[in-house]
Amino acid sequence: MESKAILKYARITPRKARRVVDLIRDKSAGDALVFLRFMPYRAAKYVEKLLKSAMANAEQKKAVNPEEMKIAKACVDQGPVMKRVLPRAMGRSNVIRKRTSHITLVLSEE
Repeated sequence: MESKAILKYARITPRKARRVVDLIRDKSAGDALVFLRFMPYRAAKYVEKLLKSAMANAEQKKAVNPEEMKIAKACVDQGPVMKRVLPRAMGRSNVIRKRTSHITLVLSEE
């Protein structure tokens, strides 16, 4: 049985979120929670909350102990980009891109 959780429009760049997600892929959910708790990255808080949500979804489906489930699929896709303008010298402007992410976690029993 599979359990899934999706976080859309997270205000963190996909590149920074992938750095965290790559470390927990193919681990058990309980071990991944411990890893995420002590990671120094800001994206770890987003992923930790999402993992807890996926584990709660598994518990609602009456699956095996959610902590023993394995992270079968973890991916980070790019969401929409918010564009902001920063004034520069001599009437010019720079565009600042505020990137967003869509993070997906799938837990499965082995």
